[in-house]
Amino acid sequence: MIHYSNWHLPYEVNPAYQQRTAYFCMEFGVHQALKIYSGGLGYLAGSHMRSAYELKQNLFGIGILWRYGYYDQVRDDHNYMAVQFQKKLYTFLQQTDIQFTMQIDGKDVIVKVFYLAPEVFGSAPLFLLSTDFPENEEYAREYTHRLYDRNHEIRIAQNMILGIGGAKVVELLGGVDNYHMNEGHALAMTFYLFSKLKDVDEVRKRVVFTTHTPEKAGNEEHDINEMNRMGFFSGIPLELIRHITKTEGDMLGYTPSALYMSKLSNGVSKLHGEVSKEMWKDYKGICNITSITNAQQKKFWADKELNQAYINRDDAALVTVKKELKRELFEIVANQTGKMFNPNVLTIVWSRRFAEYKRANLIFRNKERFFNLVNNPKYPVQVIWAGKPYPFDHGAINTFNDIISFTMDRPNLAILTGYEIELSYFLKRGADVWLNTPRRPREASGTSGMTAAMNGAVNVSVLDGWIPEFAVHGENSFIIPPADHNTMDNISIDNFDFENLMNVLENEVVPAYYEDKAKWQQIVKRSMHDVYPYFDSDRMAHEYYQKLYSFQYNPVDQLLDAVLEQDKK
Repeated sequence: MIHYSNWHLPYEVNPAYQQRTAYFCMEFGVHQALKIYSGGLGYLAGSHMRSAYELKQNLFGIGILWRYGYYDQVRDDHNYMAVQFQKKLYTFLQQTDIQFTMQIDGKDVIVKVFYLAPEVFGSAPLFLLSTDFPENEEYAREYTHRLYDRNHEIRIAQNMILGIGGAKVVELLGGVDNYHMNEGHALAMTFYLFSKLKDVDEVRKRVVFTTHTPEKAGNEEHDINEMNRMGFFSGIPLELIRHITKTEGDMLGYTPSALYMSKLSNGVSKLHGEVSKEMWKDYKGICNITSITNAQQKKFWADKELNQAYINRDDAALVTVKKELKRELFEIVANQTGKMFNPNVLTIVWSRRFAEYKRANLIFRNKERFFNLVNNPKYPVQVIWAGKPYPFDHGAINTFNDIISFTMDRPNLAILTGYEIELSYFLKRGADVWLNTPRRPREASGTSGMTAAMNGAVNVSVLDGWIPEFAVHGENSFIIPPADHNTMDNISIDNFDFENLMNVLENEVVPAYYEDKAKWQQIVKRSMHDVYPYFDSDRMAHEYYQKLYSFQYNPVDQLLDAVLEQDKK
């Protein structure tokens, strides 16, 4: 048992990062072995924790120990995708003496806390809350079983455990200067603080918020009356909650409420920051929204041998190592699908969370043209897909299974299951082209392309998320010309993007790869050069201290900003 009265970070804090900060996140992708993440948000949080440790920042994470993880993506007897929930046990986590009871839906629930020490995976300390103990009733144990449970009452309970339970953990650890909500899942924390401090401005002085979702429909909301019944607002009268969050109907939105309860917020790319300001511009009195572009940790994600070849300016080694990395990926392809891919063939990878707007199937929108591309005997192409749909999103699962059917008998097309950190490593290291096809501007950041570039994969992408800050067409990447999302419907946008994607692949990418190896290598090297250090998470973690944590909240300035903004209109 680990004791945490008067707890301090187990290393000397860098004087540049003195403000003590608790980083609240629903998921953390710190390491493949700790399966408490679903995708990009978790990968981002994992890199943030690793960079915080590298920089010796005064920061620790608050999360939940998901006993069954997100889910395990497997194949059924007919080779189609299946969802498996498997209990996870982690002997490298240490149980602490932190234990408390909180009320959820009028019933007592016991919460215990586990600790991930920095030396295990090279991350900032991480405290993980759990209700999965015999002392709790079965319904309460289930609260921390599955990340993003589909039952809306359980989802509210999960958010309460992260927010209220996490705030209680912070109190027991001696308090912090800043509470950082990475997405709105920890919103209940702000109302818990309000119940203690009795002053909204005192809460705002302590809270910062990172938003990741660039459309209103994608921001979580729940029935305010149900939330009140379950104890989400820590006993604050409902009418006062309505007043603070400016909620008029039955549904309380997490993102606008978080913007009302924070001193400052940020989008996760420059484009997303502007999109977020536009999204919430009619919500009077919210905090300002700036931008801090997401990043990933090169030390964790980049292949060391490939990176050394780049540092040594050894072009021959770059080619040799990349080919070997492709072979390693193709062993996984062969193991899962029975197909033998060729390391001398241009390999395109589309790999990320399966969501409709990310358009996994855009590339074969016109199948005849697609087959002409991949089956060209002179310039053949191989394509690999991977990614996890939400386990109860049957539309996304059907898309995944459609791709399985589409690729099943085709020797140069494959789709892989089990997209987690380890498979992500192999895909990024083995890809020649990292394909990114979201429907603009719905990708807030999209950090997978950063780690692909660190591994010598060339981004072919819609101009969305982080890409506008990085891409130089034909020099470090290839850009699909943007459709006008303000005047075109989704079908027209998809047709437009498909045509431009195929034009880029047929006329620029494939010829460069096969006809001008020197040019291709130059693009690869320029990509590896340009992605570092700006898109390394050390820069990002530093910016959070400089821009968000050090920001001094002044309610008079906030009111003045609102008045001036109104005068402009």
